[in-house]
Amino acid sequence: MSQRTWDNQPRPARLEERLDDDVVRCHLSPRNCRIRPGQHGFCMVRANRDGRLVTLNYGRSVHATEETIETEAVFHYAPGARILSMGNVGCMLNCDYCHNWKTSQARHVEDKDVYHYTPEEVVDIAVRHGIKVISWTYNDPVVWHEFVVETAALAKAAGIVNLYKSAFFISGEAIEELIPVIDIFSVSIKSLDPKYYRKITKGWLEPVLEGTEQVFRAGKHVEVSTLMVTDLSDDETTAREMATFVGERLSPDVPTHFVRFHPDYKMTDTIRTPVDRLERARKIALDMGLNHVYLGNVYDTESTNTWCHRCGQLQITRYGLNADLVGLDRDGACVGCGARAPIVLLPDARSRTRVPELPAEGLDLARFDWHGDVRALHVQVRNTSDAPVRAYHRRYGDPAAEQSWQVIDLAPQESFRYIAAKSTAGEVGVQVAVPSQCTSSLHQVFDRAHFPTVEASAGTLNEDVSPLPLFQPRTRS
Repeated sequence: MSQRTWDNQPRPARLEERLDDDVVRCHLSPRNCRIRPGQHGFCMVRANRDGRLVTLNYGRSVHATEETIETEAVFHYAPGARILSMGNVGCMLNCDYCHNWKTSQARHVEDKDVYHYTPEEVVDIAVRHGIKVISWTYNDPVVWHEFVVETAALAKAAGIVNLYKSAFFISGEAIEELIPVIDIFSVSIKSLDPKYYRKITKGWLEPVLEGTEQVFRAGKHVEVSTLMVTDLSDDETTAREMATFVGERLSPDVPTHFVRFHPDYKMTDTIRTPVDRLERARKIALDMGLNHVYLGNVYDTESTNTWCHRCGQLQITRYGLNADLVGLDRDGACVGCGARAPIVLLPDARSRTRVPELPAEGLDLARFDWHGDVRALHVQVRNTSDAPVRAYHRRYGDPAAEQSWQVIDLAPQESFRYIAAKSTAGEVGVQVAVPSQCTSSLHQVFDRAHFPTVEASAGTLNEDVSPLPLFQPRTRS
């Protein structure tokens, strides 16, 4: 086995308390880990080096990936916007069903899955590709605190919106450092049952709820979601407790998402959440007074759409990870009654150059057909030349849908990754066209985006199994 190198360049960490005997305490999360020299905290990416708190994952990331804002359980801010998703290594929790376990649990991380970025490089990627939102996501951005704060400030100065997708097991002190630079908080509340939190996530509940209230009181855009795990948290009690928390401690206007689970990590001996249970949870929350309740990781349901709360006008239709504005004017007012929608619009956040036809020659074509519940794909393209090139992709199979090709402009030697998700019921799959100077690979994604992925040729075709490496628990010899 090759030696691990991704964590061999420690950087000074924030939120340090120095104790006697060169011991340090980390105040990033509610754990307040007390760390002796040479040791790590729970997250395994913050450590004590010579009596000082350091971070081991500064600038260490999975591949930067263009996605849509709907992947982050955000429906009321820039619907359909393209985002640049950035994820890292480590986590303050260890959820038994984690969809990102290969990166969230640092001991499983391999050098081949880690990329190195500077704050300037992240902002430059977004600017060059016309992306208006950077999302701090995947494993969980809490443990990337120093890099997130510094890069988000740089992005904000460049006019880019910052989105923080997190389980939010974080200290109030750390939240205060995020508030000036983060615009959107999408908080994953795993359950309202304290025993569930301790057993399944290895954390505890109240700091998550307090932190969510903290950013809501600060006037930030907040949306909350709950993963409805089959036969564990997909019941009416979870729905009622979530509705109570949102309605009483936040606001009935806060968008709330009930998200479909798929088996992963240590919880593979089960099935996907039955959709009728999700629909029931949504109805309960609406009946209890919440105004905007959605389902996540589902297709072919109206429970992902947005209607005007005043007149019932259909305002936004969604299919999977795609959104279309059908009942809002350019100023965000309902076309039915003129009421201002509780939705932030971001001009030009959706646009990418399109062409009706491909160039006549010099391109290699590949395609991927949707199958079972695999209806999203990461496409990775690398320009191996020293000159700019163009790659292309489109969805195909539905004559009524957009037939033009989206253009991906690549800088010399640039590696770029983006998501393509099924956008209509009749769509068959994705076509990709790349010039000979490029290498490319297709990676199956199950539901919302996650890391790592596997190439399509290596993935499973079983519709109810995540196309990911399987977790193999260690056995004692």
